[in-house]
Amino acid sequence: MENMDPITGKVVAITGASSGIGEATARLLAARGARVVLGARRSDRLERIAAELPPDQVRTVATDVTRAEDLLRLVAVAVDEFGRLDVLVSNAGVGSIGALADGDVASWSAMIDVNLRGVLHGIAAAQPVFRRQGSGHFVTTVSTAGLKILPQMGVYAGTKNAVRTVIEALRQESTDGVIRTTSVSPGFVRTEFDGTVTDPVLRNQIRTNMDTFGLAPDAVARAIAFAIEQPDGVEIGDLTIRPTVQN
Repeated sequence: MENMDPITGKVVAITGASSGIGEATARLLAARGARVVLGARRSDRLERIAAELPPDQVRTVATDVTRAEDLLRLVAVAVDEFGRLDVLVSNAGVGSIGALADGDVASWSAMIDVNLRGVLHGIAAAQPVFRRQGSGHFVTTVSTAGLKILPQMGVYAGTKNAVRTVIEALRQESTDGVIRTTSVSPGFVRTEFDGTVTDPVLRNQIRTNMDTFGLAPDAVARAIAFAIEQPDGVEIGDLTIRPTVQN
């Protein structure tokens, strides 16, 4: 028993689990013995992933993080099916990149709703469970876009830095040892991130960068697992993970 993987038996809910970092995290944690509850809007893709994981270790929940009730349901499924929730990985995000001069208010609102409000909905849903249990861990995907501000990424970076601020405030409110927080800031990763970029030139540039030197999603999943596997009393606050050649 002393050699048991520290992730074995943990119950982890993951938003944005239908592809990319979320999917890779689900697969890695399940392989290490965690019980995972997968949330995303694309239910068909969730079911495909779940079919490839041990059936006693996985549940799926159609989840739109802009809806507070969907996060409540995600957390409730974890507790009802597995008895508890140890970790909430808030990974869902969108990035409609473009110049502020474009005035794309609809895209700005979508990023605020998913990237920021979605994280807040997760905190509101999971924190009472964590408090009741006496332990819990929020792992939140942020971005290196918030560390190095670039043109055409202002609103996206703004939402990510808002999340960074919220998580730091939550950390300072939680020094009684019950709740741990981790912010993970990936750089270029080979995901579907470019799918919401409308400018064809910018979209091609982002896709070229991802294809040329982007990390595999599994690299970020391993960083998330590293934060989760730490013993009680140890908190990995911030992790930045990017290709060595990224500026």
